[in-house]
Amino acid sequence: MQPARLTRMRLNPFHPGVRRDLHDYVGLHKTLMRLAGMPDSCPHPRREAGLLFRLETDHPTPLLYVQTKQPPLLDALPAGYGQARTLHLTPHLHTLQTGMRVHYRITACPSARIGNNPPPRHTAPGRPRTTPLHRGQVTGLYGPDALAWWQRRATQAGLHLDDVSMQPQPFHCRRDTPTNRHHTLTRFEGTATITDTPALTDAITTGIGRGQAYGAGLLSIAPTT
Repeated sequence: MQPARLTRMRLNPFHPGVRRDLHDYVGLHKTLMRLAGMPDSCPHPRREAGLLFRLETDHPTPLLYVQTKQPPLLDALPAGYGQARTLHLTPHLHTLQTGMRVHYRITACPSARIGNNPPPRHTAPGRPRTTPLHRGQVTGLYGPDALAWWQRRATQAGLHLDDVSMQPQPFHCRRDTPTNRHHTLTRFEGTATITDTPALTDAITTGIGRGQAYGAGLLSIAPTT
């Protein structure tokens, strides 16, 4: 089992760096990579650090959940950026058992590569597709396509979904490029039953799906009461 720490950070909405990062997930990723302290020579710094994050803005003040393999270097963040508390996830992961019912939450990046999957049927609300899709192209998924994507991924992650609610989430980026154009975020949450504990533990510690550098893939689990 990989070590994992989860940091819950209440952001300061008046901080200029926070205001900037809330409107640019690429910039937010760069800010959060300071927590990892990875050397410049590292070829895959985010992956080596195990850094995943989820931003939740439907609170009085924005909340940021950040997961890392090692204790985060909180002093590396700009002064006044936010108030943070870090917990070691290993004791929590050891409590997960097959057959346990849990609450789950994940902001994911449902997407498909054309040619490997059936062509998506749905587009973003109010944004009809104007260009054809080509083999090998990655495209975002919406509506029932996104739901079907999550159902497949949840099964692979050792969860049998009892219920699902889904809500599109904004993906803020100051610069539109072919690389980030498919980063369409959707929050999925509900209750589920654990069917494969090792698979679930791996999904929690390594993340699910694309867009993990931009606020997707962090799966949170809590027992139902």
